[in-house]
Amino acid sequence: MAQDIAIENGVNSKTPAKTPQKPSVEPNVLEVVLGSLPIQPWYPSFYPEELVGRRVDRLNVCQWCFKYTKELLPFVGHLKACPYRLSSPPGDAIYTQSNMSIYELDGAEHKLYAQNLSLFAKLFLDTKSVFYDVTTFLYYLLVLKKPSPPINSTKLGLQSTAEDAEQGQIVGFFSKEKMSWDNNNLACICIFPPWQKQGLGQVLMAASYELGRKEGRMGGPEKPLSDLGRLAYTHYWSQTLARTILAVPSKQTLSIMDLRDETYIAVEDIINTLQEMDVLEHKKRGGAQALINKSKVRLWAERNKANLKNPIDPEAFVVETESEEEDEDEDEDEEMEE
Repeated sequence: MAQDIAIENGVNSKTPAKTPQKPSVEPNVLEVVLGSLPIQPWYPSFYPEELVGRRVDRLNVCQWCFKYTKELLPFVGHLKACPYRLSSPPGDAIYTQSNMSIYELDGAEHKLYAQNLSLFAKLFLDTKSVFYDVTTFLYYLLVLKKPSPPINSTKLGLQSTAEDAEQGQIVGFFSKEKMSWDNNNLACICIFPPWQKQGLGQVLMAASYELGRKEGRMGGPEKPLSDLGRLAYTHYWSQTLARTILAVPSKQTLSIMDLRDETYIAVEDIINTLQEMDVLEHKKRGGAQALINKSKVRLWAERNKANLKNPIDPEAFVVETESEEEDEDEDEDEEMEE
């Protein structure tokens, strides 16, 4: 079952008019080089024709800020001076655990960065996405300190430093609307191809639900899901539900609403997933229309070799201290006085 894929979940209807309704299936970039790492695009992106042309053999993209150019010498010059080469990504670190961090970036505050990131991600996303109107979205950047494969800066004539190793590499992200009428906790998710099939898509999905829990946002990804998106989410939902169900003592009853409150997965997604797992028994008991057969859940987990460990550590999310909150309140008061 697929679990780490670039998936697009139908970003909102405010997509700019310059995005075509039916993009060509053939990529307009034949090869994209992220730093020194060559990657073959899957789909076309909407890079400006006046800068890139209608079709380009090779496009160079900065691995730190995602700026792009066809020319190699200007590209190497940019890499030497990129402001993010020796610093953390823009935004705030909200999750840190061993080799992994997640940064939250506001599209309104870092508009160009968010646009360049979205244009790069579109090379691996089937359907249309937001590229220019990024101000209403938050972006969550997944950074690995020691990614595999690494991007070798020495190929570009850059001297690697200890600071380079510390900054790590952005390997994927998800975005979500700041204000979602449907309480969606995710709009678009993408793990870049070199780092797929490492469980990182599951990390981002788990993070989106944990952030939803902290915000009181009971929902899920924007729908309709693509076929690959549905497979990825079914994988996440089924393992999360199995882990939750099997952790409950045998004599304790567990309702769909209990599962919703524990996992923050929407009721519709819970029911559909349990049906796909074939662990429901349609017996009326205590007013319930169906019961979850715990033995079937255990057999499902064994048969599918399910990983019942949470992909993230909820305790690794950065908690804002009271002093920081007080400082923010003081800043707001000063702005109001001015």
